[in-house]
Amino acid sequence: MKNAIVFAVALIGLLNGEALLAQCGSNNAHHAKTTSNLKSSKPGKGVVDLALGNEQFSTLVTALGTAKLVDALKGEGPFTVFAPTNAAFDKLPNGTVENLLKPENQKALGNILTYHVIAGSFDSKTLLNAIENNGGSLQLKSLNGGKIKASILGQQVCLTDERGNRAMINMADLRADNGYIHVIDTVVLPRG
Repeated sequence: MKNAIVFAVALIGLLNGEALLAQCGSNNAHHAKTTSNLKSSKPGKGVVDLALGNEQFSTLVTALGTAKLVDALKGEGPFTVFAPTNAAFDKLPNGTVENLLKPENQKALGNILTYHVIAGSFDSKTLLNAIENNGGSLQLKSLNGGKIKASILGQQVCLTDERGNRAMINMADLRADNGYIHVIDTVVLPRG
């Protein structure tokens, strides 16, 4: 339960009802521009369905299909997903995405994608409370067994991966029938 709460905190992008652009290491919170085509789901939509219905997640959707994770994430869950946008994938070094999408790299791709998923359904309020109740940071355990640090810096929530990279939370609380999606601007990576 604690690991699930930790994951949920990391995905937060809403604080006091406002979407925040959380830039790690900065003391100034920047208000995020909410994206009109990112909306909470209608009944009957899971986390994968939300991603499938949005062009900003086309790289993620392709990767989920290549890694054969679509059916798993369409399951009952619940799941909390830190979903990188296409722009987040574009930040990776040239050729990285294309290389990961090769059939021989299916296992490595699956490892990266399941690093973005935590068991349990955690909205931003639950995540924020868990971070605050744990002294300002939490270790979240992802489905691949790796850990992500969620922390609050000022009014910001940041995810720090096992390699020391940081992701900003752009939008939180995209509700699906089987969990939540929290949108991040950088792909987080497991160790090795």
